[in-house]
Amino acid sequence: MKIMTIKKGVILALVMGMVFLVSGKSYSQEVVLSEVDEMPTPPGGMEGFIKYVMDNLKYPTKAKEDKIEGTVVLTFIVKEDGKVESVEVLRGIGGGCDEEAVRILENSDLWVPAKKDGKNVSARMRLPVRFKL
Repeated sequence: MKIMTIKKGVILALVMGMVFLVSGKSYSQEVVLSEVDEMPTPPGGMEGFIKYVMDNLKYPTKAKEDKIEGTVVLTFIVKEDGKVESVEVLRGIGGGCDEEAVRILENSDLWVPAKKDGKNVSARMRLPVRFKL
């Protein structure tokens, strides 16, 4: 797990080594594999993704006013073409933080997709995003 402190009081922790995939389960006519040889990586690698988050994430006003802090845990699929889809909040904290975490992930550029036997495949990922004042 790699944890980075980000300006504006946000800590982003990417759990790139943890994959929670379901063998044989289909999303949009595409199978999400249970095991991959190479995990998906965000645009620009970890450093590029952290910079993207730092430049674009806004701590929600409501969360600031109500002094809401905590970790929003997202799950999503990186498709075989690198698109991020099916973003869901597994654990939210409210105050607009859940929506902001989803917005940032959905607006990210194409990821480098997972690989299995040298072919691009879809993979399910988890992304914890910590909000701290």
